Amino acid sequence: MKPVEGNKSTREVKVVTRVLAVNERMAEQNRRRFAEKGVFVINVMSSPGSGKTTTLQKTLERIMPGIRAAVIVGDVSTTHDADRLAVTGAPVVQVNTDAFGGDCHLAAHVIEKAADAIDLDAIDLLIIENVGNLVCPAEFDIGEDARVVVLSVTEGEDKPVKYPTMFRLCDAALLNKIDLLPHLDYDKAQAVGYIQQVHPGMPIFEISARSGEGLEAWINWLREKIRVKLAARSK
Repeated sequence: MKPVEGNKSTREVKVVTRVLAVNERMAEQNRRRFAEKGVFVINVMSSPGSGKTTTLQKTLERIMPGIRAAVIVGDVSTTHDADRLAVTGAPVVQVNTDAFGGDCHLAAHVIEKAADAIDLDAIDLLIIENVGNLVCPAEFDIGEDARVVVLSVTEGEDKPVKYPTMFRLCDAALLNKIDLLPHLDYDKAQAVGYIQQVHPGMPIFEISARSGEGLEAWINWLREKIRVKLAARSK
């Protein structure tokens, strides 16, 4: 007679719950550390190919040196994105998840170790470019102040309702590559409507990282978030 192994799905849920609980504790430690240093931390997420790295490169070019920034870049492998962002002059730390199984997200303990390589006293803004994925990164708090999702018009209008957790938990959305709209069969109004359906009232910035269109509104939003954090630091 074979022994009864129990409910496998129940065991899996318990394991996932424990993993998330440990991550949340570490995320709170990160958050306290960043708050003590007065550093505003933003977690930028998207699917691969959305233009996330180009958007961040153009953002850094416009806010530095007035705002001192550093970047943690997450990818399964290569340093391609980190190399592009380092050209801006911002300190960049690369995290390749293939070293620990090829995770599709960055977890709080990874951010803790990566932050050790950054002089937090010398920056105002820490940008975390998460691994390209619309599912896993949304589930892991890493100690950030704000989350931003980048969606490109080449991905399809229905991504917000297909991957609602990502859009529900983010604080702002960037609809990128709008310079391509004349060449695509894309219903921008429907895409925006889906985002608002999932997260009513969330700021949506329509941008073209390539041409620079719309970037000023997005950067003004980011500047204000940083200003509030810096004001708290000075008290």
